[in-house]
Amino acid sequence: MEALSFFIVIATGIVVMLISTMLDHLWAQVLPMRVFYYLIRAPGVVVHECSHILGCVLTGATITKVVLLSKDGGSVTYTRPKLPVLGDVIISSAPLFCIPLVLTGLTGFFSAYLGCTFPAFPAPIDSAGTLHSLGIDIVELFRQNLVAAFHPWFLLYLYLTLSLVLSVAPSRQDIKNAAVGIVLIALFGLLIFMSAVPWAVSTLWQVTSVIGTGFALGLAFGLVAFVISLPPLAWYVWTHRP
Repeated sequence: MEALSFFIVIATGIVVMLISTMLDHLWAQVLPMRVFYYLIRAPGVVVHECSHILGCVLTGATITKVVLLSKDGGSVTYTRPKLPVLGDVIISSAPLFCIPLVLTGLTGFFSAYLGCTFPAFPAPIDSAGTLHSLGIDIVELFRQNLVAAFHPWFLLYLYLTLSLVLSVAPSRQDIKNAAVGIVLIALFGLLIFMSAVPWAVSTLWQVTSVIGTGFALGLAFGLVAFVISLPPLAWYVWTHRP
């Protein structure tokens, strides 16, 4: 059962990246002027690159150049991390973990100080039931803030959520840097679960639960961004119909 949940967590992370990549391509196509695309992406790009900077600090890599905003996005150039194998994985995948945490902090802020109402998103996605509950929570989020009562600050929240979700997915270079390490970690995790060594399985399961919670939050915010993207998608399809 733990091994299955382990791979569900990995699958959730992959789905989060796919949603981010898909929506990023969608908005790049839908917006009539490139400057609007840059404005939507700006907050997310800054947080994405800051996540890489944090990963460098944690793994002992020396940062040599930082570009937070440009027409090509952002970038962080760094030396090899002092932490072997895991170093590249942590730096390259940092946005996948940090951005959902930033979004969680924003959710708490908009709830506590700006009057928005938010449901409690589920813990790690480990069954069809939790996935169904997540879908209901997304619908309830929009109903409570736009239908039951209109909260103007919720529009700013939607903008920030969309921007950050578009920047969750790692770049091609990030994937290239972390690919080998990710595969090794997945195989190592599977071997631990197959070994049935109690303390090792228990430790890995606790780590998996924490990561799974982050991915579940990423999925929740990704679905929120998907709902936000439906109107412009419908407009784009309508205006480009044969």
